[in-house]
Amino acid sequence: MSAAKNIPSRRAEWLLTLPSLGWLAVFFVAPALIVFLLAFKTADATGGVSAGWTLDNLRALADPQYRPILWRTFWISGTTTLICLVIALPVSFAMARAAPRWRNFLLLLIIIPFWTNFLIRVFAWKTLLQSDGLVSQLLDATRLFDESPTLLYNSGAVLLIMVYTQLPFAILPLYAAAERFDFTLMDAARDLGASGFRAFRSVFIPGISRGLGAAALIVFVATIGMYVVPDIVGGTDSEMIGNKIAQRAQGDRNLPLASALAAALLFCVLLLLILCSSAFRRSEKLDNALKGELQA
Repeated sequence: MSAAKNIPSRRAEWLLTLPSLGWLAVFFVAPALIVFLLAFKTADATGGVSAGWTLDNLRALADPQYRPILWRTFWISGTTTLICLVIALPVSFAMARAAPRWRNFLLLLIIIPFWTNFLIRVFAWKTLLQSDGLVSQLLDATRLFDESPTLLYNSGAVLLIMVYTQLPFAILPLYAAAERFDFTLMDAARDLGASGFRAFRSVFIPGISRGLGAAALIVFVATIGMYVVPDIVGGTDSEMIGNKIAQRAQGDRNLPLASALAAALLFCVLLLLILCSSAFRRSEKLDNALKGELQA
């Protein structure tokens, strides 16, 4: 009887899920398949796609010119993710511990940057970092440098603005996890002799591990395909794989090669998502096993 009762509920779940599945299929799965198929096509002289099939685009991925760019893409994305998490952890902790009347105000401060166009914010940073900008003038006033340091068109500028643009995406999921955290566990750890930092590290961080993983994935996936920030404030030594995809698609008008690069990047992201999902499942099983032993 229970199995028969579950059939209508499962059917209702599928009906409720169908619009979302259809949206994902049309706007995510189908474009990804088109990009994958284009990677095996050949480009014609007019910038279009010819009827032939080839593996040359995949072989071109082994070109040595892409290796430093791929490495730079991963280290900038990974460093951006790490810095965002380091900043977002104490911020989310403070927001969750704040008085209820202050939480909405602090949350509003995090969301305010979204009210301004992304490009405007990047160009605003470019204005601040240029040779006669406010930041350079402040550094000159300190007289710490004989010559004004170059703040633009390098990997440091790309990393700075990446962190600025992606920090809200790290804070919001961490705050959502911290808001549900039972802070009496930290108080208990303090009562047992743990310092504030030890309780934060050993109790709070493991307690919001799922939010931490979600924040890391959101920031890393968003930055690994970024090309706008390196294109505006980066130089030739700070190109990322997204810049190469844009160059092949727009400058060279070689859509198959751009698709091959995009497919390789998509494969890396999917592999990362699969590994993280597997790690989360193992962690959840371990937590459930430990809870079962404690209850027994």
